[in-house]
Amino acid sequence: MAKVVPLFSGSSGNSYYIGSSGEGVLIDAGRSCKQLESALDLNNIDIRSIGAVFITHEHSDHCQGLRVFAKKHNLKIYASEGTLEAMEEKNYICPENITDVIYDRISIGNMQVVRCDTPHDARESCCFQVATADGRKATIATDMGVMTDPVRRLICESNFAVVESNHDINMLKFGAYPPNVKARILSEKGHLCNDACAEELCGFIRGGNFRIMLGHISENNNTPKLALNTSLSVLSENGMKRNIDFTLETVPCETQGKSIIF
Repeated sequence: MAKVVPLFSGSSGNSYYIGSSGEGVLIDAGRSCKQLESALDLNNIDIRSIGAVFITHEHSDHCQGLRVFAKKHNLKIYASEGTLEAMEEKNYICPENITDVIYDRISIGNMQVVRCDTPHDARESCCFQVATADGRKATIATDMGVMTDPVRRLICESNFAVVESNHDINMLKFGAYPPNVKARILSEKGHLCNDACAEELCGFIRGGNFRIMLGHISENNNTPKLALNTSLSVLSENGMKRNIDFTLETVPCETQGKSIIF
């Protein structure tokens, strides 16, 4: 039975567990070691079942707990070459941490993890698809200024995906962020807004992925309700009915002890 457990999502930290009976991997470690351990315990996940940690990019909300967590539990770290270099420079990796580059795909136990590069303001950011032993596939695709065809294909061939719906454009434009930060978020190496995400969902559902969650929702420039309603409105306009043609939810910022079976 394959499952995804969203441990944390949003500006203050991101981490997901993907696995099946007795084995899994962690995608990102963007909270403290203690918080990651507590979230895993809340969801009845044995840390010993984690075969490796995969990091999407070096921003702190994706790897701030990595150094201590990976060392304490003797976990191997996989990322792009650029991300590993950037994390070493920022002291997110200690000499005792075991690291390796994932270039395309790699097997972890009975699972296979596929890397797909993403357009983001990081050294060499990417997203990951995890295929469990029973062939079920889940993709975590956040932190990208625009959607790309390779990421689209990865999501469409998955049974479940987390897709970024980071900000509402008007909330961002008229919010308190300084102009340079607003420009970065709105750029092609920033984050997907609600409208851009909503437009993509129609293609994902037509492509065969009927189970989607909206993630990395900004705590300052968005709300879960606004992100969800924006997507549901566009999907309804395209003749798609929730819980009939697709399922759609938002990822909570903090873990709530809920696993998604896919």
